[in-house]
Amino acid sequence: MSFDSRHTPSYYAATARNAAPYPSLDGELTADVCVVGGGLTGVNTALELAERGLSVVLLEGRRIGWGASGRNGGQLIRGIGHDVSGFTRHVGQEGVHYLKQAGIDSVALVASRIAQYGIACDLRWGFCELANTPDQFATFKHEQDDLAALGYRPETRLVGPGQLHEIVASDQYAGGLVDMGSGHLHPLDLVQGEARAAHGLGVRIFEQSPVLRIEHGPRVTLHTAQGKVRASSLVLGCNAHLDELEPRLSGKVLPAGSYVVATEPLPEALATALIPQNMALCDQKVGLDYYRLTADRRLLFGGACHYSGRDPKDIAAYMRPKVLKVFPQLANVRIDYQWGGMIGITANRFPQVGRLSQHPNVYYAQGYSGHGLNVTHWTAKLLAESIALGHSQGLDVFSAVPHLTFPGGKALRSPLLALGMLWYRLREALG
Repeated sequence: MSFDSRHTPSYYAATARNAAPYPSLDGELTADVCVVGGGLTGVNTALELAERGLSVVLLEGRRIGWGASGRNGGQLIRGIGHDVSGFTRHVGQEGVHYLKQAGIDSVALVASRIAQYGIACDLRWGFCELANTPDQFATFKHEQDDLAALGYRPETRLVGPGQLHEIVASDQYAGGLVDMGSGHLHPLDLVQGEARAAHGLGVRIFEQSPVLRIEHGPRVTLHTAQGKVRASSLVLGCNAHLDELEPRLSGKVLPAGSYVVATEPLPEALATALIPQNMALCDQKVGLDYYRLTADRRLLFGGACHYSGRDPKDIAAYMRPKVLKVFPQLANVRIDYQWGGMIGITANRFPQVGRLSQHPNVYYAQGYSGHGLNVTHWTAKLLAESIALGHSQGLDVFSAVPHLTFPGGKALRSPLLALGMLWYRLREALG
């Protein structure tokens, strides 16, 4: 099996500060827990377990942060899924309240981890949710009221179209909801910094060590090309890259392509004019736009969500019209970086977290559907609690949410969903 283990040539990879070399697995090891996946889920689960005194081996097929964890838009935004109230009949009113609160507390957990381990990752507070239509803007008041009912302490404020120029220099929006309890950061620096912290606590990390086979039993055995790991418990944190390693889970998550560009560094006056308060921003379209400024004043702009399995031949050419629709004043600005990656989407847009009923010593978390920066940290905490303590009420709530298998099998799954999303986009365009 051949893997390209190099990081994609993104802005993040070019500016990463916390990378460290880890060997590939060669030989046989034993541990309390083996974690598969060196993204935010796996790294944070390993860190949480090490903090609780368990011995951990982490296996990553490529590099720490190689997947969506190190490629995303860097937006640290509260929330877990689209509308957790829809899960009331599965988790009850108390469960819904727990999920809403977890969507808030997970952001605070990321911030505390950054502070605890002194991780340099350009964390900055401030986010504005943008409405594409007046009807969307009207829903923001309900969202603000819901946050107030939860006791949300950071500042939130509605911004009408007449004042929106104070947030973003674009005429594309019908208003916004500012949230000073969300923000943005450098995600590859974050996950690599957390891996350093985990390694410092004794986690044995191996890169370029894809797992080829799992032997289930009271102790799980994982086989790589050059070694084996035997562990009492296994955590699968592979998300969109699980493939067929665990067939019982792979059909629940659809890998979807998302694409990002970063401009050349902008003059300070232009950067300040575009996003005066240096917030993260995203809109409400089906294939939403999300963007922010980097620490060196580049515009980092992402969007589109491809379910077809085929990436654009030229990501910069594909994304530039989207950038210019929002910011026509950037017509002559150079794009320095372009990249894409796969995010894990579930049918209900809610993360799938739990343990295998057939093998209760195998745990998993996947399918964050765009909320991975914060929710990975929360699910990692729940997985570690369950393994270390034998039970986690929070994990019970998450695992009570049912997840459908995408129809069509592996060959037809992406084309069928691509057709469905095309219908949603046409409906959106036609109002």
